[in-house]
Amino acid sequence: MNLFDELKALLQQDTRLTVNRELLKNQIIELALKLDRELLRLLLSHDRLKTHFFADVDGVLVFDKEKFMRFVNNKAFLPDSYTSFKNKIGLTAGERYLNENKDVVLAWAYKDCVLEGGQTQEDVKRDEIFWNEILAPDEIDRLLAPKVFTNWRRYGVGRTDSPVYEDGDNLIIKGNNLLALHSLKKRFAGKVKLIYIDPPYNIGGDSFGYNDNFNHSSWLTFMKNRLEVAKHLLKNDGCIFVQIDIHELGYLQVLLDEIFGVENRVQIIAVKTASPAGFKTVNPGPIDVTEYVLFYTKDRKAFKFKRNYVAVEYDENYDLYIDNIEDKPENWRLKPLRDVIYNLNGIEIGSTAQQSASNARRFWGEHWKIIRSQVMAKYALENAERVVSIRDPHKPSARLKEALQFSKEHPNQVFVFRKSTEDEELHESEKEEAYLYNGGALSLSIR
Repeated sequence: MNLFDELKALLQQDTRLTVNRELLKNQIIELALKLDRELLRLLLSHDRLKTHFFADVDGVLVFDKEKFMRFVNNKAFLPDSYTSFKNKIGLTAGERYLNENKDVVLAWAYKDCVLEGGQTQEDVKRDEIFWNEILAPDEIDRLLAPKVFTNWRRYGVGRTDSPVYEDGDNLIIKGNNLLALHSLKKRFAGKVKLIYIDPPYNIGGDSFGYNDNFNHSSWLTFMKNRLEVAKHLLKNDGCIFVQIDIHELGYLQVLLDEIFGVENRVQIIAVKTASPAGFKTVNPGPIDVTEYVLFYTKDRKAFKFKRNYVAVEYDENYDLYIDNIEDKPENWRLKPLRDVIYNLNGIEIGSTAQQSASNARRFWGEHWKIIRSQVMAKYALENAERVVSIRDPHKPSARLKEALQFSKEHPNQVFVFRKSTEDEELHESEKEEAYLYNGGALSLSIR
């Protein structure tokens, strides 16, 4: 007996809810809205129904009357329509209809279903079942219940053949990813720092062969199921990367916006994966050489970037040196890096740049410019935290323009600019402040 039949049998025990053994739907809903004690007591007497319609909040059972009414009010799921249930017409977004929702969301056939979606060659040939979340909760519970892992292997240094798994061990789990993720959920919910997903691209050649009539909808349901449990596994300061090509990029972005929130979208990273050469050039249209990585956090405010630096050649634009970097930025004293190099080598600094250059020529000889550049580059890289350049901010806000002008009118003084949400050109930086100097913004190589 499924959950729907069990609820029907239980409610028939209350004589207020039946006429000639037929349930009175309106009466049931009316009593549920009133939180009728006898109705609640009846529901609590059934373990499975209690689990399904009541939430445990710090030891107190809270009745989810909206979930209960949706369950009672809907008799059957229409697999060939764009509505959730045949007596409720309209596109849905989660548990709400679009006319009740002001957000931009995706709505498609089977959105409120769970698709097991195996991807082996054998799975492609089978008829997939789209379990509806409201009408088939018991089937979904069995599908997503934790499974026993078999034939797993540990990867790492030492004890790779040990049958005992310990926290910190590296495992590769092969199998249906939806079942695997749900099997890991109880133990690792809220503990995962990073998730990378490389899903089927749904371009006809990646073995994603479901019902031809609902291929696109199947793919969206497949992704929604897995992204929802992935979010559940992430830590608050965790992040997820999903790689895709152009075919499903737009749909996937809106789906991720809906699940993780637009405010938690960090970036869409373009990755060059091929070159416009060879057989690709036969294509009469644009050549596809790029894929995309959609980068989201679970909570943008809790997420912290850890910057990685790659060694590069010296950039001659970094030509200013902070003499007292240990002090507050407002008190920094900046001097030309060239003068620092002259002082270190005992070259007298003249009253003009020409005099200083003449002194450097006498010291280093005919190739003094090359030698000076080499010495400056070496020193700048060794003292990168003190060497800065001045840049012009890209598309500065009105507030930032005003601050830059003030900085220009007060030369050779550092001003700390506190960022706000309107300063879009500064969003990508992790820091919440910028340093203005002589009408520009200081670019610090490492800080």
